[in-house]
Amino acid sequence: MMKLDGIASFVAVAESGSISEAARRLRLSKSVVSERLAELERSLGAGLLHRTTRKLTLTEDGTAFLERANRIVQEIEAAASDMAERRGTISGPLRISAPVTFGRMHLGPALYPFLAEHPDLQLTLDLDDRRVDAAADGYDAVVRNGPIADSRLMAWRLAPSRRVLVASPAYLRDNGRPGTIEELEQHRGIFYTNRGVADWRFPSVGGTVIVRGKMGLGLNNGDMLRDAAIAGLGIALIPMFIVGAEVAAGELETVDIGVQPELEYIHIAHPDGRRPSVKLRALADHLRAAFGSPPYWDPAFSS
Repeated sequence: MMKLDGIASFVAVAESGSISEAARRLRLSKSVVSERLAELERSLGAGLLHRTTRKLTLTEDGTAFLERANRIVQEIEAAASDMAERRGTISGPLRISAPVTFGRMHLGPALYPFLAEHPDLQLTLDLDDRRVDAAADGYDAVVRNGPIADSRLMAWRLAPSRRVLVASPAYLRDNGRPGTIEELEQHRGIFYTNRGVADWRFPSVGGTVIVRGKMGLGLNNGDMLRDAAIAGLGIALIPMFIVGAEVAAGELETVDIGVQPELEYIHIAHPDGRRPSVKLRALADHLRAAFGSPPYWDPAFSS
């Protein structure tokens, strides 16, 4: 007889492409996952995976079985969510990925009271600035700052995220203060490399203007982006949730070039095709309330 844990293990391996990664997602040992896969294949009388030293791939039977196996797992998860909703309880595992700086500064502190209120919730929060593949990497949801370009994700807005051009008083004193887009292009830029060279985007009558600036420094972490600007290494475009305190303290000054950068939002997104669980919906509602409108890190913001 086929067992549900074997089907769930197969789906996790197929999505992640690795028994090791599937075991991490399921919080099991590799040997347990391998045993469940072997038992499932015996019960089906068919091999589901090609195993080599380098990778795992689906057999023809595995490909045919995966679609229905995925539906079975999703239906069981939905049924469990319905039961929890009827009981009014929030419990069980929840795995989320979020950017490092936002997670450390704002998401973590907002989560702690939610977890205290729901002690049966088993949350795993992975902080990573790379754009993870939510479904393939086994996340129930991802928190992201900025637009969601992945059509496989369904996103909910949590809070507006205003970005500002900032520089240290010393840099502006020594290099001048740009007042237009054309003048900004002549200044040293500190760029967030995870978002590419077209990150400095400003709305205009004809569409969007992309300012490239002079590459002074490229970084893949928001804390370091802020610190480099404080050190006087150039002008940076940074979310207010990172630099609000430094702007208020005068360590950084905002640079007004006559047009504001495109407004962005903090999102929480879950894989499309999966019904969001009651615990994920409750978490999203809690985070919206915790961040506020306008968000507490940017009280001067008005939509």
